[in-house]
Amino acid sequence: MSLLQLRQVHAYYGRIEALKGVSLTVNEGEIVSLIGSNGAGKSTTLKAICGQVKIQGSVIFGGKDISAQPPHRTALEGIAHVPEGRRIFPRLTVKENLEMGAFSVKDKKKVKERTERAFSYFPRLKERYHQPGGTMSGGEQQMLAIARALMMQPKILLLDEPSMGLAPILVDQIFDIIQELNRGGMTILLVEQNAYQALQIAHRGYVIQTGDILMEDEARSLLANDQVKEAYLA
Repeated sequence: MSLLQLRQVHAYYGRIEALKGVSLTVNEGEIVSLIGSNGAGKSTTLKAICGQVKIQGSVIFGGKDISAQPPHRTALEGIAHVPEGRRIFPRLTVKENLEMGAFSVKDKKKVKERTERAFSYFPRLKERYHQPGGTMSGGEQQMLAIARALMMQPKILLLDEPSMGLAPILVDQIFDIIQELNRGGMTILLVEQNAYQALQIAHRGYVIQTGDILMEDEARSLLANDQVKEAYLA
C-alpha cells in the first residue's frame, strides 16, 4: 500500500530548477533508496516532501495532499526528516536533544517510553545521556540525530546521507540499524551517495540526475544494471 507519493514535483532555488517533475512512490514497510551524484536533487526531494521548499506538483502522504502544508504540520502527521550533516543541538545533552524530538508530546510517560525505545536501537546513547551532543563522535551524533527523529514516533523516516563522514565500521553499524528499524515496521526513504550499500539494504530504488528521475526498479535489479554500475558503483 502506498504511504508516500510525489507526483510531477518541480522545485526551484530562485531561477534554478532543482527538481524537474520528480515522481516516486514509497510503500508501507519499504526501504526505498534514492541515489545520484552531488547536486542531483536528492536532498531537495526530501525538503520538498517536508515543505521546506516551495514546489509545483503534489506530495501525497497517507492519501492526503500535503503539498501546501508548513513543515511543522507535516512533522506532526508522521514524517521525520534526519537532514544531511545531522544538525543536532551541539550544546544540549543527549537527553535534551531527545526531548526536543518529542516537543509535541505532553505525556512524560510517553516521552520516557520513547526514550527507552531509542536506547534499544542505540545503547551507546544511554551511556552518553548527560553528555553534550557536540562533544560526541560523528557516528554517535548520527545515532542521536536518528534517535531524535524516532522520538516523534513517525510513520516514515527520511534519511539524508546518514553515512557521510563516518568511518567504514560506523557506516556498517548505521546501515545495520536502518535495517533493524525497517524490520520493526519503519518505512524509510534513504538518500545516500554510497549507492552500493544503499541498494544492498533497499527493496526498491530510484536514480536521480540533475533533477530528473532516470530510472526506478527493484534494488537488486539496479545493482545489476550496467549503467548504474558504471555511474555509481564503480
